Amino acid sequence: MQILALNLAGQPFRWLSAEDAVTYHAVSKVAWTVGEPVVLFRGGVKNDGSRSLIESPPIIAVAGSEAMAKVLRESIPLGDRNDLLFRRDHHLCAYCGDEFHRGELTRDHVLARSRGGRDVWSNVVTACRACNERKAARTPEEARMHLRYVPYAPCRYEHFILSGRNILADQMEYLAAKLPKHSRWLN
Repeated sequence: MQILALNLAGQPFRWLSAEDAVTYHAVSKVAWTVGEPVVLFRGGVKNDGSRSLIESPPIIAVAGSEAMAKVLRESIPLGDRNDLLFRRDHHLCAYCGDEFHRGELTRDHVLARSRGGRDVWSNVVTACRACNERKAARTPEEARMHLRYVPYAPCRYEHFILSGRNILADQMEYLAAKLPKHSRWLN
């Protein structure tokens, strides 16, 4: 179970484990929450004989962390693994348009790195192995292969949809409400 951590302005900054979320609750760092509790931790016995109990909703706003401000200033990392890229592109080859399993896909640089292309969101697309080999280091125009969609850098909210595992309905609703109108995740 993952808990979505927000800063006080409501911007996501990290997926937390249930244990980390409970720790924030225990040290009174949770400013506000969204949703009904999804995590229930029972602790030790208190002085009055009752057992301590901490609940956490699926979304918590964490107060007082300078690390959050730094994370929000950084751009969304592309990363070495292609999972986020393939999820951004819905496992569709940018050239033939077919859907593939992860093992059949590659990262293609629209402008090849050997020709000065950068390894950034706006220059990479998902491609099946056959199309990537056929295109090689050429531009799509030179290879006479048109792009079926335009590469783009996901916004912070889309990044959290791409990077989350087993996103709960409250979390998806919160993130989707903040997506720009052009996001592929709204279709």
